[in-house]
Amino acid sequence: MSASLEFIEYVRELFVPLGNLNDGKFFGGFAFKSGSKQFAMIMGNTLYFCVNDQTRSKYEALGMEPFSYSTKKGKVNVKKYFTVPEDLFENQEKLIEWANEAIQSAYST
Repeated sequence: MSASLEFIEYVRELFVPLGNLNDGKFFGGFAFKSGSKQFAMIMGNTLYFCVNDQTRSKYEALGMEPFSYSTKKGKVNVKKYFTVPEDLFENQEKLIEWANEAIQSAYST
C-alpha cells in the first residue's frame, strides 16, 4: 500500500521540532530517519514508530498493532514497528516525545 502524499506532508510538519531529518520512499512506503537510523515509517495512511524491548509493551498495552504484511505463507508481523496512537496527532508535544523515544529505540536495536 503506497504512502499517501498528503499524510506524508502532514507528518513532516508535525516532525519539524525534531530538527533535520532524512526521509524518502522505500518499499511502497515512506521512511523517516534521524542520522543513519530509521525511526518511523508510513505505509498507506498509518504512521509506525520503531520500538525496542523496553518500549514495545507500552504500545501493546494501548492495543497498537505491529507492522505486518502478507506473504504466500501467511501474515508476517514486524515487531520492530508499531502503529502510533491516534490521540498523539492531536498533541504535537506528546507526539514529539514518542518520536524521540522511537529515535532512541532505533539506535538501541
